[in-house]
This record gives sequence, C-alpha cells and structure tokens, in this order.
Amino acid sequence: MLKSKGTTVSGSDNDDNVFVPYTIAMKRLSGRQTNLRRVNVQAANADTLSDVQNQIVELLRQRHRTGAGEDDDFKVQSQTEIGEVATQTTRTMTLLLAGIASVSLVVGGIGIMNIMLVSVSERTQEIGVRMAVGAHGRDILRQFLVEALTLSGLGGIIGIGVGMGTSKVISAAQDWPTLVSLESVLVAFLFSAAVGIFFGFYPARKASLLDPIDALRYE
Repeated sequence: MLKSKGTTVSGSDNDDNVFVPYTIAMKRLSGRQTNLRRVNVQAANADTLSDVQNQIVELLRQRHRTGAGEDDDFKVQSQTEIGEVATQTTRTMTLLLAGIASVSLVVGGIGIMNIMLVSVSERTQEIGVRMAVGAHGRDILRQFLVEALTLSGLGGIIGIGVGMGTSKVISAAQDWPTLVSLESVLVAFLFSAAVGIFFGFYPARKASLLDPIDALRYE
C-alpha cells in the first residue's frame, strides 16, 4: 500500500496504479510481451543527473546494438527537460490568457469612455453653470476623472468578487485546491483603476475645455 497522491495534471489517478515485478507482469498480465516500455531511474543527486543520463544513453545504445552514426531507437528524458516543457507550456498559456485579458480591458475601457462621453454631453449645462460660478477647467477635469475612477473601481471590485467566488465553487465542486493571494487582488484592483483613468481622461479633458457661454446655451 502506497501513500495517496491523487490525480496528476493530465487527469489520471495515481491511486489506481498497481506495482508488481516486471517478470510477473510479462508472464501473468501482458501475455507474450517481453519488452519494457519505460524505465525510471533515480540519480543520487541533482549534480550527477547529466552524467547518469549520458551513461544510460551509452548503455542502451550498446544493448540495442546501435551503430555509430545511427539514430537512437529510444528516448531518454530527465525531470529537468520535462520541467522545461511544462514551464514553456505554462508560459504560453499565461501569454494567451494575458492576451484575452488585454482585449477585455480594452473593450471595458472603451465602454467607460463612451459612458463618460455621454455623461459629458448630457451634463453640458451643468458644466457651464459650474464654470460660470468660478470652477476652473482643472476642477471639471478632476470631477470626471474621479467619476471614471469610481466606475472602473466598482467594476474591479465586482470582478474580484466574482473571481474569488468562482474559485471557491471550483474548489468545492472539483476538489481542486485554489489560492487567491492578496497581491493578485491588489494588482487587479489597481489595474482596473488605471484603465478607468486612462480611458476616462479624454472625456474629462473634453469637459474641462468647454466654453462656459456655449455650455450654458447647450440644449
């Protein structure tokens, strides 16, 4: 009996494995099969891993009677190589998700900009009144930037809540451990706020440059 290990990344269950001597497997389980499909070798330490791998290649070429210049009819992989492949796959998936998130942020930012432009258009007379009683362009600019920041900040809070709730649901339904770090939450919130300021600057700037007389006459 071995210690429970659960499922692997590929979805296979490590706890469904049965280990027997390979001679018993050949005679009792696999019938006429007399070859080994895979052999796992453990090095004494990480420093000798490369030397062990080279020695295995030399031994297998000798046992398989592979001549000089002929390609190997086997494959030897170390955990380092497997880890590099997994890292490359993870990096590719990260870039893919980052691209999808970037498109979502641009679409959301354009939505915020459109909302703010409509708000400026509908509140043109209000802006004119404020300027007529002494408000400066920077005050109008600050007002609409705060509104854009508030809008994007609320969206960020809702998104963080949905993300954390979804991770909890997945963890409970699939029995997958999930971790939501405080740093990722802060980065997500600051990023959403930055998107609001970036896409809200143009409408706010447009509002701050309005002529008070034209704004008061606007219908």
